Amino acid sequence: MEERKEVRTRTVEELEAELERERYKRKFRSALRGTIYTLVTVAACAILVAVLLLPVLKIYGTSMAPSLAEGDFVVSVKGNDFKTGDVCAFYYNNKILVKRVIAHAGDWVDIDLDGTVYVNNMKLDEPYVDELAFGECNIELPYQVPESRIFVMGDHRSVSIDSRNTAIGCVAEEQIVGKIVFRVWPLKDFGEVK
Repeated sequence: MEERKEVRTRTVEELEAELERERYKRKFRSALRGTIYTLVTVAACAILVAVLLLPVLKIYGTSMAPSLAEGDFVVSVKGNDFKTGDVCAFYYNNKILVKRVIAHAGDWVDIDLDGTVYVNNMKLDEPYVDELAFGECNIELPYQVPESRIFVMGDHRSVSIDSRNTAIGCVAEEQIVGKIVFRVWPLKDFGEVK
């Protein structure tokens, strides 16, 4: 005994509805693929800009307090054209440190025992420092900044290890990440870094 299978034929309306579903699926896949490509492209561009032009850094430690606090996120601009008082980021032992530029190549730096800083025999105006301190200083003062280097110090002078100590020393041009220009987090402190 042979069993007969019943073949059901579809109506024109059913075929048109199925064709419309298939067209919708194709359009949806195409739109999804385009969206994913766009997101990947935007993310890749953002990463390139962040790494190559405007690195975003997170602050660890308190050496830059009160100007920058632990946990702040800051944006730096690539380059090494600094003025005295600018905040810079630089590589040191596979870490990125953030300090303030005090003096340039050829300048003479002197620090009193109370922490007052002199550059080329001129007292440095430092409104960003809350409390002066001699700190961890083991260099012979007065100190002349070597060629192609900058002398940096943290704003929280009593705890900052910086160019006053031979462990860090002066920063060479090839160590420079960039100038810290903007704080982006926390939002309550959003704005220019001074």
